[in-house]
Amino acid sequence: MSLDKVIAIAGKPGIYELKQQTRSGFVAESLVDGKRITVGIRHNVSVLSEIAIYTLSEEKPLREVLQAIKDKENGAPTINHKVSKDELEEFFFNVIPDYDEDRVYASDIKKVVQWYNILQAKDMLNFEAPAAPAAASEEEE
Repeated sequence: MSLDKVIAIAGKPGIYELKQQTRSGFVAESLVDGKRITVGIRHNVSVLSEIAIYTLSEEKPLREVLQAIKDKENGAPTINHKVSKDELEEFFFNVIPDYDEDRVYASDIKKVVQWYNILQAKDMLNFEAPAAPAAASEEEE
């Protein structure tokens, strides 16, 4: 599954899957409890495929971070997102050793861990890699 259809809505817990578009926004279904909600265009919405984590050298797409957690945990659930700040930071350092500690806060790590556990419970961690742009192989005459 692609993260293009999975969103986080500011002010609402958990993550949601986009179901359909409406005139004034769209309908989303909670991946936590399955309830459907209407999301207006005024809501602050983040598509998970557009989120990246700061590292010391670059920004790492959330897909790669979730894959790293999946590899570390062998596809099993990971730590609870409600553990202490120190435990969250230690866990994240083991997953991404070069994450930028100044720009990635404990609250960010908490969200990533919570999202991973939700996606893992729904068996949605097999996302496709983004399509590579086609290389131009035309010869000029």
